[in-house]
Amino acid sequence: MQTTLRFRVSLSDAVASEAWRQIDILRQIRNHAVRDYYNADYNDQPSDYDQQKRLKQWGNRWPTFAVPSQHAAQQAISQIHTDLDGLEERRNNGHDVGRLRWQGRGECRSVSYNQPCRWNVDHNTGGERFVRFRLEKIGWFRIRANRPVPDADEISEAILKKQNTGEWYLSLVVEVENTPAKPGLDEIGPQDCVGVDLGITNYIHTSDNLTVGTLDLSDEYERLRREQRQLSRKERGSHNWEDQRQQVAKAKREIKRKVLDYQHKLTTWLVTEYDLVAVEDLDVKPMLEDSQNAKNKQDAAWSRFVNLLEYKADLHGTHVMTVNPAGTTKDCASCGVATNKPLWVREHSCPACGHTQDRDLNAATNILNRGLKQIGAGRSESPPMQTALATSAPHREAVDAKCVDEVGSLGAWPRGSSRIQCPWWRLPDRLRRVATHGEYPNWIG
Repeated sequence: MQTTLRFRVSLSDAVASEAWRQIDILRQIRNHAVRDYYNADYNDQPSDYDQQKRLKQWGNRWPTFAVPSQHAAQQAISQIHTDLDGLEERRNNGHDVGRLRWQGRGECRSVSYNQPCRWNVDHNTGGERFVRFRLEKIGWFRIRANRPVPDADEISEAILKKQNTGEWYLSLVVEVENTPAKPGLDEIGPQDCVGVDLGITNYIHTSDNLTVGTLDLSDEYERLRREQRQLSRKERGSHNWEDQRQQVAKAKREIKRKVLDYQHKLTTWLVTEYDLVAVEDLDVKPMLEDSQNAKNKQDAAWSRFVNLLEYKADLHGTHVMTVNPAGTTKDCASCGVATNKPLWVREHSCPACGHTQDRDLNAATNILNRGLKQIGAGRSESPPMQTALATSAPHREAVDAKCVDEVGSLGAWPRGSSRIQCPWWRLPDRLRRVATHGEYPNWIG
């Protein structure tokens, strides 16, 4: 499988200026190709190959189009047709989609290459912390080597991008070999399976009755509001406005990084601790259109959490089962009888079998049962009298989100090291083992 390594890069003023100029020219080529596609007859619209053949003709007519790497220009045109295929697929699925949008100045911020002859890697200069890298028509620049940089022939694709904050990053797509094989579904025991219920008050609640709270980002959002108020007072397009726009982008970047780091740690722990993880297949878009807790649902980034879980499951040899989320909160995990309860009722009490437990724990158990049913190992049917529990819920093992946030980047730890910045006894046994050992490849985020 393929994975992406992301590095911070340092460009000289001349190289940065040239790279940004070529990216803007690629934006113009992209816009011209979009216009050329839509102006053609509907039954004779050009293909990817047709428009790539026209690049030389366009370069002769507009010499500016011949400045960047022609391979990068071909990649920009290929991306157009990839987007068109995506729009057609969504249209066939019943979605109301429009046409490709025109990109204004500054909206295109990256350049992509996918042939090893278009770049070079120099490991012999720059010391241990830096590696030199060259892209065709752009030049040499330095990579901050916070992890091993692969050789040129090991890289499948190189993408140079300028962030809204003004920082430059290089993404290298490489092939990962020797990933652990996933165990057979018939070999997985019940103790190696877990159901995960995603929420807002508690970010996750597992079927093992472990809860992890949501990150407190109130200070970060307050800073973002202050910076946005300052931006609204500046004259748009002025130097002061551009400086303040970067401050707003940095405030947003801080929030995004904290949430992403938090999700990386939780997903890494889940896929290394269990052989099968069942999670809800949430359709987040309709949930965001509802006025109830829309901002909190968006901040939770559930879709990205599930995507990270599936991505890391392939790296660690773990099965991830996505189940239908309908009724996981209402259905009784013991007898299956549905019971309606408002959001503020945090305890599930079944009127049929008397089963009582935490609302989120009941949902996580239902998610696990549905995941097991997909592999043919569903919940055993028992009489209600045998499955009834006491009216008090079992003790919950809770973890504050700050503990997870202060553990440090698990992927950056060398094997066998310890970088816990909070008291270790505040972590549950399973998360404590993950935090103290850090036995993960150094390229996992």
